[in-house]
Amino acid sequence: MILARLVLKSLRQHLLSTAVTAGATALATGLLLAVWMVRDQAQAAFTGMTGGVDAVLGARGSKLQLVLNSLFHVDTSPGNLKWEDYEEIARHPAVALALPVAVGDNYRGFRIVGTLPEKLAELEWTSGQRLTVRPPGRMFEPTLREAVVGSFAAAKLGLKRGDVFQPYHGLNYTPQSYQHEEEYVVVGILAPSNTPADRVIWIPLAGLQKMGGHDPAAADEISAVLLKFKADNPLTARQLDSLYNKQGNRLTFAWPIAQVVAQLFDRLAWLDRVLALVAYLVVAIAAGSILASIYNSMNERRREIAILRALGARRRTVFGAVVLESAAIAGIGAMIGFAVYAAVFGIAGSILRAQTGVVLDPLAWHPVLVLAPLGIVALGALAGVVPAWKAYRTDVADNLTPHS
Repeated sequence: MILARLVLKSLRQHLLSTAVTAGATALATGLLLAVWMVRDQAQAAFTGMTGGVDAVLGARGSKLQLVLNSLFHVDTSPGNLKWEDYEEIARHPAVALALPVAVGDNYRGFRIVGTLPEKLAELEWTSGQRLTVRPPGRMFEPTLREAVVGSFAAAKLGLKRGDVFQPYHGLNYTPQSYQHEEEYVVVGILAPSNTPADRVIWIPLAGLQKMGGHDPAAADEISAVLLKFKADNPLTARQLDSLYNKQGNRLTFAWPIAQVVAQLFDRLAWLDRVLALVAYLVVAIAAGSILASIYNSMNERRREIAILRALGARRRTVFGAVVLESAAIAGIGAMIGFAVYAAVFGIAGSILRAQTGVVLDPLAWHPVLVLAPLGIVALGALAGVVPAWKAYRTDVADNLTPHS
């Protein structure tokens, strides 16, 4: 109880330095939590969100580029494959579902993907979850110039059922981009799925293949085929991997999806290390701020400490009060740090969702949400040991008399 009163009194007397030091600690805590949580959730989301797809078949090239383009709708397509390639893989006895996709256009920055509506409706993008159209909308007809729009794209573009739009050529939008003459009617808005499909405008496959301005020679070509295998064919993927990637030289079979996507994070490992290093440096600076703040105030506290000692306070009581004050400042900063974490996480999450459709959850449980603040408090207490030792050694007789 005595320690608590001493700490509260000291925090009030040095309110400005306490606020500044706690602010630095809050920044350190929030940054550390945000870096850790965004990294872990993003990696788990990308490697775990296969869109109900076991593999992707595409043109010869990078497996990672193929998956990012066809499944996450980022990056460019490595090339096209013939319609006959789709028919061949779709007939394979182990394939439960083959979804052809064609890319190449956008509407104000959001990608337009051509596909077959009946296949699109069958694919489970997450376990037990298929894409559904909000009533009273419906799925587009394969022979008409109709479109269904992902929930995120619809919200950002302001599109609603009955609206008409004209696609822009290419994957990157600028106001000067070539705009196709074809007009498409929005017949439905998809319910949110929290997957990359939310960022896509879906139209009939033939509509994209035969759109004016496209190469007529590519009218029977597609960008990729998303594949779902039957559960009773465990060796099929390995056999197809050998067939397309080792024996053949024209197509690429990307499998398993999670392993392919993991290559992305392997390439970005240096960035992860840099961000973690920055976060740890900020934590170290915060601990140093606590040490400097309390240590520099020791000269002001000498007489106060001497009086406490003369009134019967033990050396260890004084020592404990200073360490507890350091831990309290760190604890206050750690609590405020959750607000910093929420702000940084929110910004990073909104950018990631806008670019990839991946949704992060700031409230998702992770041990770091407890361990990091506790570590910050422990580090703060450790930083208080040096000024506490100085207080411990304060001489009573020399400091009771006021200095002129």
